[in-house]
Amino acid sequence: MNDTARAMSIEMLGATKRFGAFTALDDVTLKVRPGTVHALLGENGAGKSTLVKGLVGYGVLDAGEIVADRKQVRIASPRDAQALGIGIGMVYQHFTLAAGLSVEENLLLARGRLPWKIDWPKEREALDTFMRSMPFRLRLDAPVSTLAAGEKQKLEILKQLYLRQRFLILDEPTSVLTPQEADEVLGLMRDLATRGDLTVLMITHKFREVMAYADDVTVLRKGKLVGSSAVADTDRDRLAAWMMGSEAARNPATSAEFDAARPARLPCAADAPVRFALKQLCVIDDRGHMAVRDVSLAVKSGEILGIAGVSGNGQKELIEALVGQRRVHMGEMRMHGEPYRATREEMTRLRVFALPEEPLRNACVANMSVADNLALRDFDRAPMKRNGWRLDRRAMRSRAERLIAEFNVRPPVPARAIGTLSGGNVQRAVLACELGQPVDVLIVANPVFGLDFASVADIHARILAARDAGAAVLLVSEDLDELLELADRIAVIAEGRLVHETAASGADRVALGRHMAEHVESGDHDHAEPVTAPA
Repeated sequence: MNDTARAMSIEMLGATKRFGAFTALDDVTLKVRPGTVHALLGENGAGKSTLVKGLVGYGVLDAGEIVADRKQVRIASPRDAQALGIGIGMVYQHFTLAAGLSVEENLLLARGRLPWKIDWPKEREALDTFMRSMPFRLRLDAPVSTLAAGEKQKLEILKQLYLRQRFLILDEPTSVLTPQEADEVLGLMRDLATRGDLTVLMITHKFREVMAYADDVTVLRKGKLVGSSAVADTDRDRLAAWMMGSEAARNPATSAEFDAARPARLPCAADAPVRFALKQLCVIDDRGHMAVRDVSLAVKSGEILGIAGVSGNGQKELIEALVGQRRVHMGEMRMHGEPYRATREEMTRLRVFALPEEPLRNACVANMSVADNLALRDFDRAPMKRNGWRLDRRAMRSRAERLIAEFNVRPPVPARAIGTLSGGNVQRAVLACELGQPVDVLIVANPVFGLDFASVADIHARILAARDAGAAVLLVSEDLDELLELADRIAVIAEGRLVHETAASGADRVALGRHMAEHVESGDHDHAEPVTAPA
């Protein structure tokens, strides 16, 4: 990059933002050194988004100062930063690309105003010169629709560099990437910062990324600054303590308490019965294409089988078939050795329960109360029903109060509409509905996506407790760290097929990522072996 576009420092001093009586940011100071990668951590609702919006001009601060390269500036809109020559860009968690256009067309669109007639020879020459100066490159004529997720993330970054941004904000930049793609993208950001071309503020929830790629880290909690440190001077336990806000925040040596609620890992018994099995299962997606192809697997009692894969490789259709939301095209499903068609009667009798992705859409009725949602499983059976047809509202409320307390649903108000709860509390309520009784088979899909640290720890502990009580658990997740932490075995799904399997305890992250990203190109699908329970 040219010397006119060098890394810049940013300071936010006493940043405060209120929404009515609610204080979203309370006198927060953030200092990001030029040419560094600075990680920003915090639970949902900690104030991270409000802080960043104040910096890029999407939400003007009520109080505080912004200092760019030691000069105080006022940023009331995204255009202000550009007009002042500050150069602040943001790469969002979800792609903002025009999929029907090429790489070069997306780069030109990023400029905003374009002439009514584009001088393509001149623009292509300029874009080619720009691309040759970048530490990573994409074919300018490549259609965006043909790019892998990692390449799309690179294009999002290239858009900001093309606009000559000097300060780049990354919002959960690796949530849609394989481990190799994540390491490559963050490594490139690390290199650009080290060269002095760029300063990076990275919002993330993954401690591994903080420890591997960030120079400094700041933690927010409930709108307040609770800690800021050089990464070299801290560790994961201390960061977790800051995020959780317990006594461990003042005494990092006690931070092991965060693991206290989690049951100890127990090995699956060699002679444990197979609770759940699929044989050559095929499922068709909404477009009529085969989304799940000849999937065979088996899960024993007391075991978690994790399914890893990049989003869009058949996971959604697989889960929908298992919970009765999509018809099976071919193959068979078995629970306890008997045929299973995912009817409500079968799920109840065979004690099959599920924690689906997007629970408000797939597992709840948003405008109904928490108590009513907790009764969706058995509202038409005693003790929820009496005198043949009448709902026993007192029994529903009594059980809801017990489950709300047991699963720590907040606020503890049975009559409150479930759609008004936070994401973590919706998940807790669904867990209460599904795990508030004996479970033989548990089907889970991306259970903690977008949730805060406390909710993640709680929900993971519940899943492990169900496994240790004898449930067979199928855990589908796009977060490889989650699978490595929870699963006993991990299988990789690519283009609807299971293409690789390994014990989680000896899993190689690089090998898993390679199968997630590269198996599609190998042409080796027809030779993939079915995944079965170990003997």
